[in-house]
Amino acid sequence: MAETTLSGPTHQILENDYASEWMGIEVLAISDGHATIRMTLRQEMLNGFGMAHGGMIFAFGDTAFALACNPAVQAPGEENSITVASGVDINFLKPAFRGQVLTAVADRRSSAGRSGLYDIQIFATDAQPGAAPATSAQPPAGRPPAGRPTPAQPNTAQPSSAQPGELIAEFRGRSRTIPKK
Repeated sequence: MAETTLSGPTHQILENDYASEWMGIEVLAISDGHATIRMTLRQEMLNGFGMAHGGMIFAFGDTAFALACNPAVQAPGEENSITVASGVDINFLKPAFRGQVLTAVADRRSSAGRSGLYDIQIFATDAQPGAAPATSAQPPAGRPPAGRPTPAQPNTAQPSSAQPGELIAEFRGRSRTIPKK
């Protein structure tokens, strides 16, 4: 299936997904076994340290996982089944801050029978090139934000053109196709 760029609710599972709607998730691309989504971190998505709450990062990755696992249009005979998570792991690599744009890229790694394995990478980038994080998300005085260069520390980790920002989390999901109730 060819990759398609979409706007608005583009997948049947998003039609009544109020959590993803509240998070402001936008579908950028979707194809068989793949999904790319994005959202902007808002004040109410931060933890007490002024960085993205881990639960927000997890929920964001979980949405990309669900979109990659379930076809946007089901094939004949598949209308009575859905694919859900049977287990997940997430590794938080770097913090993200208010105003940053998160992008999740989900890809199927393996599929056998009713089970699948998916990797989801979550990236963060400033909403505007060179913009500093919002003041409420600043780290304690004297300590630069993690992953951001200081004048004495050049940025050697430039994202490649294939990566939409700095990698902040890796999410691995195991899926299972089950009957729809």
